[in-house]
Amino acid sequence: MFGQIDVLSIPGAGLRSLDFSSDVHAMFADLFVPSSENNAHCQMEPTPSPSNLPCRAFVRTYGSEDAILNAYYDFIHNYFPILPPRVDPQAPDRPLDCVGSFTETPSEDPLLVYRPRSPLSLAISAIMALVPHPNDIEPSSPTSVIRRRTFAHTFAQMANAAIETDCELHASSTDPSEALSSERPLIDREPFHRQTPVELESVLALLVLSIYEYNQRGNLLKMRYRAGQALAIALDMSLHSLGEECDEFAEARRRAWWMTYYCVLQGSIVSTTPLAIVANDPQFITPYPRFSADPDGWSVLIQAQQVLVSATQFIIDLNKCLSTRTNMPYIYERMQQLDAWASSALAQSNLLPIVPQSMACGGEIESITAQSIRAISRIKLSSAQIKVHRFRAFSDIPIFLKKHCDLTSASPNNPMSNSAAKDSRSQSGIANIGCSCSLGPFEQTPSDYASSTSSVSSDMQPMSQYPFANGFPYSIQHSAKMCLRASLLISRMFYGLPLPQPLLDNCSTQQGLPMLPNQLPRTMPSFACCLMQGSYAMLMIYYKARVEKQMSPDYGTDGTPNPSDRLIEEIRKGLERIIATVTNYATAFEALDGMRDEIAGAYHTAFSPA
Repeated sequence: MFGQIDVLSIPGAGLRSLDFSSDVHAMFADLFVPSSENNAHCQMEPTPSPSNLPCRAFVRTYGSEDAILNAYYDFIHNYFPILPPRVDPQAPDRPLDCVGSFTETPSEDPLLVYRPRSPLSLAISAIMALVPHPNDIEPSSPTSVIRRRTFAHTFAQMANAAIETDCELHASSTDPSEALSSERPLIDREPFHRQTPVELESVLALLVLSIYEYNQRGNLLKMRYRAGQALAIALDMSLHSLGEECDEFAEARRRAWWMTYYCVLQGSIVSTTPLAIVANDPQFITPYPRFSADPDGWSVLIQAQQVLVSATQFIIDLNKCLSTRTNMPYIYERMQQLDAWASSALAQSNLLPIVPQSMACGGEIESITAQSIRAISRIKLSSAQIKVHRFRAFSDIPIFLKKHCDLTSASPNNPMSNSAAKDSRSQSGIANIGCSCSLGPFEQTPSDYASSTSSVSSDMQPMSQYPFANGFPYSIQHSAKMCLRASLLISRMFYGLPLPQPLLDNCSTQQGLPMLPNQLPRTMPSFACCLMQGSYAMLMIYYKARVEKQMSPDYGTDGTPNPSDRLIEEIRKGLERIIATVTNYATAFEALDGMRDEIAGAYHTAFSPA
């Protein structure tokens, strides 16, 4: 039972990788909790790619740059606003009915009716190909899933090739001796968005591809690599040091820089690795972009991202200190600082935006986008609070050290007996990231799950035996309450994010049963690991509440209300909201299938009838 829950605390846990047959965690063996026969966890295998599937399946593709741009605003912009507001009015969503462009087998390279011209329109097409076509009768069938996957990856590869072309110097091929003294390559192409310079399109395409690699391919390494490429180009273009210009391209440049910054930090967050840049580098002076409906929305988002990446670094530092049992006063001080910072930022994110009568660089209102960004900011800040308080709330120190520290690795019950692996982790200075359950309340567990905890309870020791245990600035109860509030807020904010609202084209004939608007998937869930953090916290609080209820003197008395009942019901609803949210995302993004199955399995284990 607890082996199933524990893996949920790993950032990025549950992602399915379409690039590797082995689990994606093997790429980061020094960062993640090792598997063992007592901590086995079922993983959904990638969808097979048979060659004899029927080929009558639709894929969402578009026939012009304008149609792709319109689809971006319908499906992507509210969650990932890399472009300025709409310039043209919203048009009906008109994906092509291109059955005739399919080859005989769904996994073969597709024959495209229209090839997008820009690396950005190609990258957006990769995301849009994952959203089921309105005329697809069976969007969840293996044929449709494989077809969408194949089209999406084809567009992604074409986008990467187009980025290389945009960065290519003619002199590099004809006269390399002159290439080093050449200016940046000139791009002879109509801009994808009239208020976005064409040279920014490669940067923006890399940001979209970074999220594609994470949510669809389940590849954390490539996610960070694409974001790093975007950062290199953005720095070369000095997007980080722009002034207060207010020309027609100012907003596009600002969004290009700060979304690049956002994606670089996001790669560090989901992979639990130190930042490759200084988050508060004084050279990053570019003003924040603006939502007309919420002038402070961007600053709230960027601060939330900074808090979350700092909380992730706190996890790394905490494990280093626990492994050596040194420098704990730093952990206590840092915990207080992060708690205060997260609480202050969360209070700021809850303030209603103040909209001035006129804005110097005004634009379209973007009210839904601004509201969505505020909700995403709250999700991130709540996840940061869980990271800050998770160990104090749920981890019994001896068990945590047993799983993650060399001091207890000599235990005969320790599955990690390979000395080479232990030495590697010791030398890296980074303990395996995870959060063991606090089993203190389970020392006298009911018989229905006593056997599940027997393998770990025998190694338990009171937390008070460790001299630093009483130094934490917060009690276990306080940290547990913080995690509970944060996890419930995560579930509400995720569930309340807007759904895509494309205009329906009444003139086109639709075959079969098209998807209803409330069935369309949200996109760009780069922060999906917050779902795992929230689920883990709610499940741990649930088990604590269940034990308290079963140990109550009135337990089993018919008709006697118990204080734990209301809490358990609230947690159940919160988990159901999270399952509904991740199921919606997984409609388009295959890598999130694993997250959905992890959370749903843990939910059914917890709430199945005794």
